[in-house]
Amino acid sequence: MSARPPIRVLLADDHTLVRRGVRLILDGEPDLTVVAEAGDGAEAVAAARATGIDLAVLDVAMPRMTGLQAARELSRRMPELRILILTMYDNEQYFFEALKAGACGYVLKSVADRDLVEACRAAVRDEPFIYPGAERALVRSYLDRMQGGGGVPERPITEREEEILKLVAEGHTSKEIGELLFISAKTVERHRANLLQKLGVRDRLELTRYAIRAGLIEP
Repeated sequence: MSARPPIRVLLADDHTLVRRGVRLILDGEPDLTVVAEAGDGAEAVAAARATGIDLAVLDVAMPRMTGLQAARELSRRMPELRILILTMYDNEQYFFEALKAGACGYVLKSVADRDLVEACRAAVRDEPFIYPGAERALVRSYLDRMQGGGGVPERPITEREEEILKLVAEGHTSKEIGELLFISAKTVERHRANLLQKLGVRDRLELTRYAIRAGLIEP
């Protein structure tokens, strides 16, 4: 009986040293192999579509397109693909966003050497993975919100508005954003005006501050 081929992994993180370290962890296992790398979410989507992979491991905070945005896009385009979010953020909001984006696991970078291999194997078995210690805190937080009349936190802006907000905060012009997203500069300006109104802010500086707080860009 022939051995099962290794799980083919796409690794996306904008920090080369992080990618190198994570790759060493994964390539050190006989059943895992990194076959593609990407430095941002847009590259990750393109690489996933061009390369035969079983699993995408995505950082949250990346240029042009975040890991969560990339996860949503990949879930739509490649529903059979398994996705893990690898992040430094021990954050309930990101965890719920990751699940809504189609990810089946959430791993902290601080314990990647301990948890990532197990999370990859669980993902390919179509089993959810939450880093140890998170379950109790997440359940307690959810129950507290339910008792207070709340629910799972909602995003105040649409996915398209989030894409535009990130690119505005990164300093792109409306023309550049239009070219990246294949929409007109006028459409970008309309979304930008909607963002200012929805978020109650006045200018690009305040939009950038919001993007930092929301984890769309790093400070």
